[in-house]
Amino acid sequence: MNRRRHVMLVLAGVVLGAGAMFFHNHRARFIAGGAMVNVGYSLQDPLQDFDFAHDENITPAEVWQEVLAQNQMATSVRKRFPRTARHPVVAIVACMDARIDTSELTGDTRKYYYVVRTAGSVMSEKEEEMLELAVENGVKVVVWTRHTDCAAEKAAKSPTAREHFPFLTAAIDERDKRLREFLARPTIASRIAAGELLVKAINIDTMTEEMIAADLPAPTAELPEEELFCYDNDQQQG
Repeated sequence: MNRRRHVMLVLAGVVLGAGAMFFHNHRARFIAGGAMVNVGYSLQDPLQDFDFAHDENITPAEVWQEVLAQNQMATSVRKRFPRTARHPVVAIVACMDARIDTSELTGDTRKYYYVVRTAGSVMSEKEEEMLELAVENGVKVVVWTRHTDCAAEKAAKSPTAREHFPFLTAAIDERDKRLREFLARPTIASRIAAGELLVKAINIDTMTEEMIAADLPAPTAELPEEELFCYDNDQQQG
């Protein structure tokens, strides 16, 4: 009996010691948390019914009621287990395509990211200003993304779709121009030049969400001097 008790005490000590080491090993906790998040994704992903009570003929009103019910369930959990408030250091510009999950993209659920989502990752002046405000508030990296199998890009290549969606397709045509405008903004250009900000272009594989480095839009002769410097500096840091 004494031997058994001794063995149990040793095992308990080992378990507690391993638990203490795990608790103080931040990387191990981060990886374990990511694994558990992916377990949750894998459990939900095969379920095809939206609300498990209606077929594909579910009405918009029923969809909305289910959205509210799911929100109530999620918030009830969050109230019991509140999240840590964090200040984002990365801003991501991503397409609104539902297949792109920014938490999966980064492998991180800690809310260190501002996310700007638009059709085709197209920025207007208000998105440029929002990103500049984020940079002034502490963002150090801006990631501008495109992705494979993009519906907006496909529409821009289709004469029929261009006629049906003239504003969307025109915006896709000006996408690189808008990004160059953002790079030329004095605050953005000066922070890149000082090494305080990186702006990166990324192509996303929609099926795997792998991020593949891409080139920023090439500057043109008409661009102001500060934008040319901004672009050259970023390429050198890349």
